Amino acid sequence: MQRKNIFVLGMDEGNLRTLHTVPDADTYVFHPLLTIEELQVGEVSVADLLEKAKDILDAFDGSIDAIVGYWDFPVSTLVPMLSEHYGTRSTGLKSVVTCEHKYWSRLEQQKVIEEHPRFGRVDMEADEPRPPEGVRFPMWLKPALSYSSELAFGVGNQQEFREAVEEIRKGVARVGRPFEYILERLDLPEEMAGVGGQVCLAEEALSGVQVAVEGYVHNGEVTVYGILDSINYPDSSSFLRHQYPSALPEPVVRRLHDVSARVMRQIGMDSATFSIEYFYDPQKDAINLLEINPRHSQSHAELFEYVDGVPNHHCMISLALDKDPSLPHRAGPYAMAAKWYHRWFADGAAHRVPSREDIERIEREIPGVRVDVVPEEGQRLSDTPQQDSYSYEIAHIFTGGDSEEDMRSKYDRCVAALGLVFDETTPGGRDRKNS
Repeated sequence: MQRKNIFVLGMDEGNLRTLHTVPDADTYVFHPLLTIEELQVGEVSVADLLEKAKDILDAFDGSIDAIVGYWDFPVSTLVPMLSEHYGTRSTGLKSVVTCEHKYWSRLEQQKVIEEHPRFGRVDMEADEPRPPEGVRFPMWLKPALSYSSELAFGVGNQQEFREAVEEIRKGVARVGRPFEYILERLDLPEEMAGVGGQVCLAEEALSGVQVAVEGYVHNGEVTVYGILDSINYPDSSSFLRHQYPSALPEPVVRRLHDVSARVMRQIGMDSATFSIEYFYDPQKDAINLLEINPRHSQSHAELFEYVDGVPNHHCMISLALDKDPSLPHRAGPYAMAAKWYHRWFADGAAHRVPSREDIERIEREIPGVRVDVVPEEGQRLSDTPQQDSYSYEIAHIFTGGDSEEDMRSKYDRCVAALGLVFDETTPGGRDRKNS
């Protein structure tokens, strides 16, 4: 049987390992298409990336059966653009951009749901920028598009607001300018006329339990296949772990399904996966949508494999090949799973970084774990890409277990075994609290 050729934008070693565990993986050949460095480091040129990708695909001697990706912009937008050019299956570019442009996404959300915070655009050109009318402190300021919460700031007063706007002014072009290349290719609605990609959004801060809803749209039907809890470090806006399955009560889970389905139908996505982040406030019994990602979360692939027996990459691949994208339910070896973010809240250079052999030994000695270390030996944390505004990720630790206590024990053992050491040269350099 001839194997299917699947081109993966920004394919990395960790996800390739997981891709090879999807059903029917022996009938697929996974081909890398552009590197993560080309796609995410510095200010990218979407036009140049598009031409590079086309050169690679045009030179390929074989069938191009699917073009997929599991990263944010520009990967998320390159997938539909390349798929349209080569006749492979994907959602339309407009649906992806509607999700990713935070202001446009909010405009569409408010047409079909009430479960979102007050929001508005910030005039970054004003001599004295002010919060949008009706949006109250504490609030979050963020660009229309960013990587991994880059340039997202929690602010509690006018002084912090002014400082955050200044930081966003300085950095918004890195992603905003390439994003405008995409916007120019679309027939935009009237309310988006002149908005562009280098804009700043203010939203009232949300509180409660943060959750992620993962699903897909297939032949117009929205399916939610998993809900995960996101737990932060104490007194911080930075993730400590994502945990699957969610501990939320069933009535709340049903509401999350319903809100997600209404929003994705409004946006018009099809033949694609999505991941929507929410806050649930148990005291008010209130759901609020934080943001929509027009792709599944590669961060959660191992979690679905541990609990359901199949990584969520299966949905992405199946949709691209027009196959049944459904996941098995609770067919994995563990009752629950988590992705932990081992973080450092000050800048410094990494030392005693474990080798690949050290990591493989840890994974053998502690069953149900996988470890990815972020910095290289001697690298400064501030030089590692895609960090949030308040901390540095130094290791991702995946654990499967029978209970939270079991998973925490495995995480603690991994952290101790890694033995990472840092020269801390900027104490407290990233300890600004969420307002």
